[in-house]
Amino acid sequence: MKGTLFGTGVGPGDPELLTLKALRTIQSSPIIAIPSAKKDHCTAYQIAQKAVPELDKKIVLPLSMPMTKDPLILKSSHTAAAASIQQFLDQGQDVCFLTLGDPTVYSTYMYIHQIISKNGYPTVILNGIPSFCAAAAAFQISLAEQSEPITIIPGSYETDAFLTIPGTKVLMKSGKQLSNVKTALSKHNYTIYMAENCTMDSEKRYYSLEEIPNDSGYYSLIIAKSN
Repeated sequence: MKGTLFGTGVGPGDPELLTLKALRTIQSSPIIAIPSAKKDHCTAYQIAQKAVPELDKKIVLPLSMPMTKDPLILKSSHTAAAASIQQFLDQGQDVCFLTLGDPTVYSTYMYIHQIISKNGYPTVILNGIPSFCAAAAAFQISLAEQSEPITIIPGSYETDAFLTIPGTKVLMKSGKQLSNVKTALSKHNYTIYMAENCTMDSEKRYYSLEEIPNDSGYYSLIIAKSN
């Protein structure tokens, strides 16, 4: 009997925001896969470890995930990661793949999930609290009201075309593109909020476009609400 792959969202950073289902799955899975070559460098692992101290005693499967947009490099790394996971699934062992936030939102996990599912292995996705929901709660604002739409944008790509769409904009992982994102936002009438490392110990909050620096960490998220 083949093991099951569990794509497990650990939430935005605060270990108390793990769901009960994620917690039980982490505790019961013998193999923990992480999207990093070292668990000390894996944010998702560090979050889960605070909630599940016995995690350090489990078998950790490090998977190299290069930070690149090169499709050939990405495809190669995803194929290699899936093959590593399948070795344990073939032995009947369940694998819990830890991913920051929610597995269905801009997560590397989904590429691996698609390969393994296509290869005939049982798979389960366990949702986690998305960073933009945690950020809205931190700022005590709504993301949308009544018929107002929400547009989620990867901030590391071209953003201008999306900013003309009505409603709230969520720009995720702007990072080193922050200066360009700020320039694009300045052309529109928005109330701006930005959270860096939301719910983590190193969290920073900004309440206007003027406050936001031109460079920030990878886990920077902007909420732009139309005025």
